Amino acid sequence: MRITKVYTRSGDKGTTRLVGGAKIAKDHLRIECYGTVDELNSIVGLARAFNQDQMKTLAQAAELDEWLHTIQDRLFDIGSILATPPGQESEAMKKILCDEIDTLEKRMDDCQEVLKPLEEFILPGGGKVGAFLHQARTVCRRCERLCVRLSKEDAVPEEVLRYINRLSDVFFVLSRWIALAQKEDETLWRRHKA
Repeated sequence: MRITKVYTRSGDKGTTRLVGGAKIAKDHLRIECYGTVDELNSIVGLARAFNQDQMKTLAQAAELDEWLHTIQDRLFDIGSILATPPGQESEAMKKILCDEIDTLEKRMDDCQEVLKPLEEFILPGGGKVGAFLHQARTVCRRCERLCVRLSKEDAVPEEVLRYINRLSDVFFVLSRWIALAQKEDETLWRRHKA
């Protein structure tokens, strides 16, 4: 792929084109779905940027960076899949495979081995990297809601829905795991007492 010019002016009237050339309004639910995937990917990029300082001295930070890089690659794949209407798929398109979902589950299981079980809800935070991962978790949930809505109108591959569902859990676990590694405190929810 080679991009020589970023702007095309073709979307100045509120439309864009999907993979295959179909013209669609920029506020269409399909655009909202892959736009939210892009937003999520940007937040993961922020988490990686804030994680960079720790990578030379903390093995877990380097490990986290590699995991997040892989997640960013998969999010780009998902954005491409969502930008492709049914009937326009090609064999060359990356598919979200079940073994990648299994990898997310294994990653969570491995992290959970060093984490204390939760006795109360925690507030988003746990240091800068952890806070961005919590933000990623919430945007991932919004992305999931949008994709479920789209799936009621148009085809969305089941593996995409499963991956996004699992990914929000991954962000939660990774936020706790890196907070522990970086010796950042988690803040417990203080219930209102009447």
